[in-house]
Amino acid sequence: MAFSDGSSVPLALHTQSASPHEVSLVEQTLASGFLKEKPERLIGDKAYDSDPLDETLKEQGIEMIAPHRRNRKKKKTQDGRKLRRYKRRWNIERLFAWLQNFRRLVVRYEYKDENFLGMAQLGCIIILLRKCL
Repeated sequence: MAFSDGSSVPLALHTQSASPHEVSLVEQTLASGFLKEKPERLIGDKAYDSDPLDETLKEQGIEMIAPHRRNRKKKKTQDGRKLRRYKRRWNIERLFAWLQNFRRLVVRYEYKDENFLGMAQLGCIIILLRKCL
């Protein structure tokens, strides 16, 4: 899981097994950020439509922008104005595309999670250096 800013610069990176849901990994990913300050808002896909996650992030001063699932039973909390920012979600997809340029991350040669996280962080460092220089 990764967070990036508007220009696809990585801000946080976290690895976990495939079994936990993404909503439960948001807090851990925020804690493993490269910067000390937290973002003002997070933009996610429909998997992030969770009222407890919205409340937790709101307590930290972070606004969660995610479209509602089709089968949502509770009252809607997002309106169309905030969801206009959802169109810019391609920025995070571009970060993942840049990370896919590193063959070691695509094939996943590393067996241990720590080694894979280290290689993914190295890829993020290279992306940061390319953007800054």
